[in-house]
Amino acid sequence: MNKAQWVFGIDYGTDSVRAVLVDTANGSELATAVFVYPRWRDKLYCDPSAHQYRQHPLDYIEGLESVVRSCVEQVGEKAAQENVVGLGIDTTGSTPVAVNVEGVPLALLPGFEEEPDAMFILWKDHTAVKEAADINAFAATQPVDYLQFVGGVYSSEWFWAKLLHVLRNHVELRPHIYSWVEHCDWMPFLLTGGKDVRMLKRSVCAAGHKALWAEEFGGWPPDSFFAGIDPLLQGFRDRVVGEALTADRPAGRLSREWAERLRLSERVVVSVGAFDAHIGAVGGQIAPYQLSKVMGTSTCDILVAPAADMQGKVVKGICGQVHGSVVPGMIGMEAGQSAFGDTYAWWRDVLLWPLQHVLPGLNHVDADLAKQWASGIRDQLIAVLSEEAQRREAKAHVPIAVDWLNGRRTPFADQELKAALIGLDLGTDAVDIFRAWAEATCFGARSIVECFVSQGVPVKGVIGLGGVARKSPYIMQLMADVLNMPLRIHRAEHTCASGAAMFAATAAGVYPNVELAMQAMGQGFDQEYRPRPDRVAVLDQRYQQFKQLGKFVEQTIHSH
Repeated sequence: MNKAQWVFGIDYGTDSVRAVLVDTANGSELATAVFVYPRWRDKLYCDPSAHQYRQHPLDYIEGLESVVRSCVEQVGEKAAQENVVGLGIDTTGSTPVAVNVEGVPLALLPGFEEEPDAMFILWKDHTAVKEAADINAFAATQPVDYLQFVGGVYSSEWFWAKLLHVLRNHVELRPHIYSWVEHCDWMPFLLTGGKDVRMLKRSVCAAGHKALWAEEFGGWPPDSFFAGIDPLLQGFRDRVVGEALTADRPAGRLSREWAERLRLSERVVVSVGAFDAHIGAVGGQIAPYQLSKVMGTSTCDILVAPAADMQGKVVKGICGQVHGSVVPGMIGMEAGQSAFGDTYAWWRDVLLWPLQHVLPGLNHVDADLAKQWASGIRDQLIAVLSEEAQRREAKAHVPIAVDWLNGRRTPFADQELKAALIGLDLGTDAVDIFRAWAEATCFGARSIVECFVSQGVPVKGVIGLGGVARKSPYIMQLMADVLNMPLRIHRAEHTCASGAAMFAATAAGVYPNVELAMQAMGQGFDQEYRPRPDRVAVLDQRYQQFKQLGKFVEQTIHSH
């Protein structure tokens, strides 16, 4: 009898880390565990009013140990020691951190434990808007277009803008920063016992989509380009060293320390890391020209195309096109929305304000009971709003909204933009406004599809992945109607972790390539939403209004 071969997929999300232990023979989940980051949960090191969102490396380290050991306990330590052959990791991005020459994040060093600039700067952190603008302005003066493979616009959510912001705003930290490392690159480095950041293996996914790495440039742009943006960046190009590799390649094997901490064997192969949406697209069994939409707090939209089809095509306005960033051998293209589930959660929290700030102060209400009521309503509110919104679909008057609550990611990244809502009257209620936000997020998705199609890259179908895709039939049907194309929902509940497991199986040699891993380990699709012709026409008219409002908002904001 052939020995079982199991792999771990580790998915670092915005709020938590999840592990799945998977049988490589058929992709079945043997165990799963989740760990909510305690410091992040308590809103430490974050300032939403300043668009500052930081995460402490201890949240990641403690989470990794917790979820892996929990899965090991579920299957038995002896079985895990014998059968686990690989471990793959995906993370949010761009979520970089300052490290010393040994690759240690500065927040793990004495004196910097509570310093936000020494921590991982989460993807949604927009403190580097000015730095992104400076990068864009300088790039426009250069004879070589170093932004051509990231859609023509550099974002404040990305690698170099965040480094420059820290260097400019934290003089005391500068002497301690040797290099700048993505979360998805640091985790494999940590697990394989890395002690010298100059030996770190970098993800081609992170390097290409967020850090201006491109085969056509021979790697990163020259040091003179970065020094021209700001002399503070001089020399960092040569410190961002390490070979850029696809996620099907081994980063190494578990170090003795981490094998003991995780209760696994030192034989376990750790694959090169990558970003969650790109890995999730593989977990969701992406195919050429099938737009994979990972829908959670934000969306990340992934499209792959054969390299031969993309000869001479450079898509403007997206978040990058990189050879091998999703499926090795194909061109991976990324787009997305900076707020998706976050939009619904924001409106929910607006409605909850009196429960949080008025109810606890009422003399006749028990404090613990007030907390229970607020918590119960919070858990149910979006579902109730969705149900009522669905019942009201025939109602003609609904406000029009633009979904830029966290800026715009695609088309053409611009984190200075703000959301808008028009068409209110005394008959407008909470459900109508929720419908407007729901439509706006779907209209934002349509603008991404049009960005690809208008530049000669077809979108032949849509795959829905992530929490919103599986939990919100109302939003998914609305999406199919707005896009006027079928929307298939992948069966796997944890597609990002599943994708990481597929890459782990490939890196460990169980499968010769990730396509065969997808075929054997993929769980298929269990839902499909088809556009309703009567709704398509109505929503098309409203989409035109959405575009007009978007133009007005953009012109108004940039005229000041």
